[in-house]
Amino acid sequence: MDKHYTDNGPMLNAYPDSMGGRLSDVVGFLEKREMEDSFQSFYILPSIFNTDLDRGFSVIDYNINNEMGSEEDLERLRKLGVNLKLDFILNHASVLSPQFQDLIKNGENSKYSDFFINWNRFWEGKGEMTAEGYIQPEDRYIKDMFFRKPGLPILMVRMPDGKDVPYWNTFYQEVIYKRPDAMDLMGAMDIQYLTAEHICERVNASLDAGKKPSEIDFNGYEAYRDKVIDYLESNRKYLGQMDLNVKSPLVWEHYENTLKALSNYGASIVRLDAFAYAPKEPGKKNFMNEPDTWDLLAKVRELADKYRVTLLPEIHASYGEKVYKKVADMGYMTYDFFLPGLLIDAIEKKNGKDLARWAQELVQDKIRTVNMLGCHDGIPLLDLKGILPEEEIQNLIDTIVSRGGLVKDLHGKKNMYYQVNATYYSALGEDDRKMLLARAIQMFMPGKPQVWYLDLFAGKNDHEAVKHAGPAGHKEINRTNLSIEEMEKRLSSDVVAKQVEMLKFRNTCPAFSFDADFSVETEGTKMTMTWRHKGNTASLKVDFEDYSYEISSELA
Repeated sequence: MDKHYTDNGPMLNAYPDSMGGRLSDVVGFLEKREMEDSFQSFYILPSIFNTDLDRGFSVIDYNINNEMGSEEDLERLRKLGVNLKLDFILNHASVLSPQFQDLIKNGENSKYSDFFINWNRFWEGKGEMTAEGYIQPEDRYIKDMFFRKPGLPILMVRMPDGKDVPYWNTFYQEVIYKRPDAMDLMGAMDIQYLTAEHICERVNASLDAGKKPSEIDFNGYEAYRDKVIDYLESNRKYLGQMDLNVKSPLVWEHYENTLKALSNYGASIVRLDAFAYAPKEPGKKNFMNEPDTWDLLAKVRELADKYRVTLLPEIHASYGEKVYKKVADMGYMTYDFFLPGLLIDAIEKKNGKDLARWAQELVQDKIRTVNMLGCHDGIPLLDLKGILPEEEIQNLIDTIVSRGGLVKDLHGKKNMYYQVNATYYSALGEDDRKMLLARAIQMFMPGKPQVWYLDLFAGKNDHEAVKHAGPAGHKEINRTNLSIEEMEKRLSSDVVAKQVEMLKFRNTCPAFSFDADFSVETEGTKMTMTWRHKGNTASLKVDFEDYSYEISSELA
C-alpha cells in the first residue's frame, strides 16, 4: 500500500553547510533510514547561491555555490521526494553582481545604468546638493522614511570618469581601500622612492585606524595630498547590497530569470526577502508603500505562476496591524511569526488560551502559513503587539534574556523589534520536556511546520560564536554548524529521536491537510488539538502543568 503524504508536511531549514559542511552531507543525513519520511520540504538558505555577505543574503548571482553544493545534490533531494523552498531577494543585489560591476566599469554607457537607483537622479529637484556630491532631500520627503542604519542609505561609487555618484544602499556596505606600497605611488605620480615609502607608512596606518583618505594627515607632504587621495579613491573596492530600480525593464528580466532558475532547482515555495523595501517614491515611505508594495507583489506573482512556484512574502509587523491577514486575503502564504512567542508564553504561563485563540483564527480565516519555532534569525516578539499585552511581551524578553538570549538593538533603540536571538531550546530553559512539548504543539498547529536544524538537535546558545563574530554577530548564537559525528551522536538521544518520530507522523498521517477540519479546546492547564480529514483523526492532548503530551490517531 502506498504511503500517504500530507500537502503541508514538515520542512527542514538549514544553511547548506549547517549539517556536516556541504549540502551533500545534509542530503546524506536525510537519506538515512532513521530519517525516512521525516521531511517533505527543505528550506535551503541562500548561501547555496553565489553570494558574498550576510551568510547568503547578498546575492552575486543565483548559480549554485560550488563550495556549498551541486546540481547532483539537488537531484538526490528530488529522488527523496523532497521539494525546496528557496530565497529570492527582490530589493537588492550584491555590489559584486555582474550588473553592478558593469556599471562601475562603464558608467553611464553601461547597459545597467538604470538597473540600480541613482540617488541624485531619484531626488532631483527635491533637495539641496551637498559638498560631498549627494542630494540631501527636504525633510518633508523623508520624514516618514525608515532607514536601517545611521545616515542616508547611500554608497558613493567612483565612476570611470573619476566622479563619485551616490547609489541607494538600504542594507550593508563596506568601502575597502587598497594599502599602497612605494612602487604603487611611484607608478601613479612623480615621486621619489623614500618619500613614497614614508607617505605609505602614514597612509596605511591611518587606513588601518579606520580613517577615510580625506582624513589622513599629510603634514610635511602636502604637495602629494591630492594625488595620493585620488589614487586611493580610484582604487577603492566595495562590499554591500545595492537596491534595485523596480522601474527598469532589465530588473524585471532579472526577476523572471531568477524565478525560472529557482523553479528548475526544484523550488515549490519561493520566499520573498526584503520585498517591502523594493518600491520607492519621493514623499512616500521606503517600506510597505501602499498600494505600490501590493502592485509589485502582483507582478512578481504573475511570473511565479508561470514557473509554478508559490510565493511566501516575508514581512514582520505587529499583530494589531493585520498585515498577515492582508497578505493571506490576497491569496499568498504568509509566515506565522506569532507562534514562536505565543508557544513560549503558553509554556511559561502554563496556559494555552492565547495560543488556541490564534490557532482558531488561522483556520476560521483560512490563512495558510509556514510556521516555526527557531530560525536563522531571532525569535520575533514585536509581532505579538496586539495579541499579547505589552507587559507579557516584556516578560518573554526578560525570560529569554535570563536564559542567555541577546536582544537585537537597531541603531541603539533597545527592543525596537522586540526580537531576541537565542536557540529555541535555550529559550525554553534547555529543558527536554519543554522542547518536546513545543515540537508536538507545532506539529498540530495549522500551517506547514518549518524546523530549524539546531532545534531538531536541541542546540544550545553559542556565545563563543557570538564573541568571534564581532559587534554584529548576535545571530551566530543560533547558527552553530554541526559535524556529521555530532549529528550521529545526537540522533540517538531521546529529545531528538522523539522529534523525528513526530515529524514522520505529521508528514504521513492523512488527518492533516491545509483543508482538514481543525479544533482546539483549553481547560486550565490542559489543551486538546484535533485534526479530521476524510474519516481520519489525529489528536494531541497536552498538560502545561507537567509538560506532558499524548498523540493519537484513528485512520479510516
